[in-house]
Amino acid sequence: MTDSLEIVVLGEKFHGLPPGEYAAALREQLPDHQVRVAKTPDRARALLETADVATGSDIDPSMLDAAEDLRLFACAYAGYGHLPLDELRDHDVAVTTASGVHGPNVAEQVLGYCLTFARRLDEGWRRKQRREWRSYPTSDFAGSTVGIVGLGAIGQAIVDRLDGFDVDTIGVRHSPEKGGPTDKVLGYGDIHEALARSEYLVLCCPLTIDTRGLIDETALQTLPTDAVVVNVARGEIVDTDALVSALRHNRIRGAALDVTDPEPLPEDHPLWGFENVQITPHNAGFTPAYHDRLAAVVAENVDRIVETGEYEGLRNQVT
Repeated sequence: MTDSLEIVVLGEKFHGLPPGEYAAALREQLPDHQVRVAKTPDRARALLETADVATGSDIDPSMLDAAEDLRLFACAYAGYGHLPLDELRDHDVAVTTASGVHGPNVAEQVLGYCLTFARRLDEGWRRKQRREWRSYPTSDFAGSTVGIVGLGAIGQAIVDRLDGFDVDTIGVRHSPEKGGPTDKVLGYGDIHEALARSEYLVLCCPLTIDTRGLIDETALQTLPTDAVVVNVARGEIVDTDALVSALRHNRIRGAALDVTDPEPLPEDHPLWGFENVQITPHNAGFTPAYHDRLAAVVAENVDRIVETGEYEGLRNQVT
């Protein structure tokens, strides 16, 4: 194996950031390797014919037959369910993800949501808009119990940042025997035990057969009436109709949603009308450090490939 690899950045924008910036970050961290940007499908097809590594949010499976040297596809997203995994596996292409890249910024957004509800910063903003100097009651975030569904890289980053806030934490994950950084760890089968105690329920788990519709009418009924649902995972994890009903009937205190079902949320959707619902347009993943963090994952794996000659045991490898 040569010590220099050909790396192709498939040229779509990530979170609105130009692919050239990603390529520049890769060149800075991998100065001994060739990094090219494919700005068009035809250019991608041509560059993939000799590339060792491709990186982007997705890859057209029809391009794989001609990509005879391609051995690694580095997905620019943490999720990989949308990828043509069978075709990649058939062509002996390893797949890695960007797991962990979004941890710091998503965790900060979750804290912002929680503190907004605890200190009622949204009400302060509304009164400022009315130029109304009138106090209002708030609550303390300290002493609360935060339930965190999903203890992957993002969930762990959230727990790390909660450490200084004097809150209790309950984690829920697919494999509770793995443990975790929370005060208590439960499996999905015991989620209602966590729900019953959670004043803030943070959803940061992947969308799977187990988590689709996980927060349904029964789950929302189980939450305390002063609970806040925070979703930075996928909209389909929450039953939207059940959430609207719970909000209308004051069964929960409110919700903070970076993701919705459907998405984008239609302009006439009832969720827009609730003052106790914070909505952001799937924006928690945005960070100006995105390309540098993503390039660091790819660079670590490229260095390992050059050192070992193997496309196995890579960071964030899924196949």
